[in-house]
Amino acid sequence: MEIISHRGYWIDPQEKNTEAAFIRSFSKNIGTETDIRDYKGELVIAHDIADENSILARTFFEIYNQFNCTGTLALNIKADGLQAPLMELLQAHHITNYFVFDMSVPDLLHYDRHGFIYYSRRSEYETAVSKYAECNGIWLDAFESLWYDNTLIRKFIDDDKKVALVSPELHKRDPETLWNLLKSENLHRLPNIILCTDLPEVATLFFQES
Repeated sequence: MEIISHRGYWIDPQEKNTEAAFIRSFSKNIGTETDIRDYKGELVIAHDIADENSILARTFFEIYNQFNCTGTLALNIKADGLQAPLMELLQAHHITNYFVFDMSVPDLLHYDRHGFIYYSRRSEYETAVSKYAECNGIWLDAFESLWYDNTLIRKFIDDDKKVALVSPELHKRDPETLWNLLKSENLHRLPNIILCTDLPEVATLFFQES
């Protein structure tokens, strides 16, 4: 299982999606989830409304390459119609270990047509997975409670999908509920599972323990 950080490896919540958080993550060879949108003709990193303080997406990719990071980049798409400029940046920075996700369904069709690596979302509120046969993986979320079990994770894996799991602390819940579930049947030993967490080094130590 690969562990990636959520909006960078931040210590203080104000560091989310900042250069400091990305430097901390990439310098430790930890991939990250982050948010892509556009602002005044440029792609930027911003979860909420972008402004002049938002990091340019190209700067984000430059930091990734600066540390020769090989971790996965999970690119949360926050606006429609970004395919052409995003593909240009990915190719210019030779980024191949990435996936895009969370775009609207009509926009997802364009990512599929443009040849992006993309994951489709599954949660307690989204029971039908868009483009299931074609998508490269599943972004598996649990907003209110841990509604799924190992059986569903294994089904996705058996269908040759990667599975990116949202760790419960992202929704203000105890992460060990999910972490113990993964450990109980050695799912954390599978290479096609990703855990997105606010606690990347804590999670790493947890899963290294026998």
